[in-house]
Amino acid sequence: MNFSESVIERNGCPIHYWTGGKADTPLVVFTHGATVDHHEWEATLPVVAERFQVLAWDVRGYGLSRPGTFDFIEARADLLALLDTLGVQKAILVGHSMGGNLGQEVVFHHPERVQALVMLDCTWNFQHLSSLDKFWLGLAAPIFKLYPFKTLINQSLAVTAISQEARELLRKSMQILSKEDYIHIFMQTAHCLHYEPDFKIDKPMLMIVGDQDKTGNIRKVMPLWADHDGAELVVIPHAMHAANLDQPELFHKHLLEFLRS
Repeated sequence: MNFSESVIERNGCPIHYWTGGKADTPLVVFTHGATVDHHEWEATLPVVAERFQVLAWDVRGYGLSRPGTFDFIEARADLLALLDTLGVQKAILVGHSMGGNLGQEVVFHHPERVQALVMLDCTWNFQHLSSLDKFWLGLAAPIFKLYPFKTLINQSLAVTAISQEARELLRKSMQILSKEDYIHIFMQTAHCLHYEPDFKIDKPMLMIVGDQDKTGNIRKVMPLWADHDGAELVVIPHAMHAANLDQPELFHKHLLEFLRS
């Protein structure tokens, strides 16, 4: 299946995106995780495009959307600009990790633009952080700076995917970045966390998490988040932080069942 590549310029950054799929159907937007890019959706896009319109993009500061510096507020505006460019009022947002954090910010600030959400191996933006959580977040950047960049990439891949094929796919995206970019991106992801005890996402939402996801508090917090918002939670067996790459057939099965509903 062929996908069309396009670019929009926003605030000094070329935002690259790819579209395809079935016309006159809901648009499903795929946003990648931190330090990687749209290539993580290569196996998924053709599957979903058989029934829906699809859009995948490189968030500013990632992949081909460079030069540019990753920033959550700018990235949220970029995503809305993509929808405006396509003339789409509402979309289904599928986000992996950081991509899911971005989707939560869109639905928090612009709920009228969101039809439904799929959150893959993603922490909850609106949770209450303990003093210990805040302490470890504050230590992250100084600790990262002590490691050689190659070691940071290898350690990140070791907790992201079980499959060596998946790790090598993600490594190509990570190696585009500098060490400074890498650290900046990880520290920016913490900026999406803001405690909102009275806020609930009132859109249809599917949550998916790998049973062996050991990144941050994701495996622990997603069940609590699902209970809070009344969402469906699926735990994918034999999968780490990139459950879509470790178990693509299971991921596609649950994703399509949700989209069809």
